[in-house]
Amino acid sequence: MTSRRTDLRVGMVGYAFMGAAHSQAWRTVNHFFDLPSRVRMTAICGRNAGAVEAAAAKLGWESATTDWRELIARDDIDVIDICTPGDSHAEIAIAALRAGKHVLCEKPLANTVEEAQAMVAVLEGSGATAMCGFNYRRVPAAALMRQMVADGRVGTIRHVRATYLQDWIADPQFPLVWRLQREKAGSGALGDIGAHIIDLTQHVTGRLIEGVSAITETFVKQRPGGTVTVDDAALFVARLDGGALATYEASRFATGRKNALRIEINGSLGSLVFDLERLNELQFYDASLPAAEQGFSRILVTEPEHPYMSAWWPPGHTIGYEHSFTHQARDFVRAIHDGTDPSPSFREALGVQLVLDAVQRSAESGTYVEVK
Repeated sequence: MTSRRTDLRVGMVGYAFMGAAHSQAWRTVNHFFDLPSRVRMTAICGRNAGAVEAAAAKLGWESATTDWRELIARDDIDVIDICTPGDSHAEIAIAALRAGKHVLCEKPLANTVEEAQAMVAVLEGSGATAMCGFNYRRVPAAALMRQMVADGRVGTIRHVRATYLQDWIADPQFPLVWRLQREKAGSGALGDIGAHIIDLTQHVTGRLIEGVSAITETFVKQRPGGTVTVDDAALFVARLDGGALATYEASRFATGRKNALRIEINGSLGSLVFDLERLNELQFYDASLPAAEQGFSRILVTEPEHPYMSAWWPPGHTIGYEHSFTHQARDFVRAIHDGTDPSPSFREALGVQLVLDAVQRSAESGTYVEVK
């Protein structure tokens, strides 16, 4: 006789791009993964009553509300999923943790180091489970990259190259949206997409960024609707613990690039390359082969032995962007059930926030800045 699975009742705040991606994950996760809890999409929250009710119907939520404080106070909610702009992350997460709710919070964790530190402090006294949503960790090819690095397949890491390029604000007439306002977003390309490559490189290499030298630029300072107060592009060089050197580039002005995230790792025994635009593949250069056989090989990451892939389709049948969020939901549900600290934890996400802060301070001062 099998035991009955308990319900894990989710309340989500926010219903736009990330809200839709998270909703897809909550809808899907129990259908493909055998989990100890059954996810219930209990309630979704947004400021506009008509819009949030329409989102609830479209995305599969049982109910809708316009008051996130009321959502947190409900007895029929176990998890608060935060998909709002960064300026509200800390307030919502802290309130949820104090109410005994588990929390999944989109990246970056907060808009400032101080907010992120406060979130970590409240979590560590709460007994709740909390995770930050750096979903690219859970693309199977990226997870395989981490596994191969940990297994020593590239040897001692010497270079890391990371870029994340988009072009959605390259048009000067694109209007002023919340992502272009520091008081709401914290920073521009740096926090929006730069945070992803900071987290992903630290995760797959197991090495932390020790210090940075950075420059940033705002190419279009005035837009329809007001003044842009964040960076359009951020570039920095970094030193990782263990001695590796790294370069990072995050831009939302790279004309022709839609969502181009690329990580390359060069080591003493080989190299690995992950390209999000070919997310089912990993490139591997094995320097131990005879010279006549050396060259980058293509690993198609669709085998059941690969991370997460046993839940999906037969080998050779690819998956997409949305699956990374389903994998995120799967790992979070298991961590809640097991009472383990999920990764990335709030403390890991605070580590990313410290790097973001160091990059901003380096760009402002024109000097090399050590990460706290």
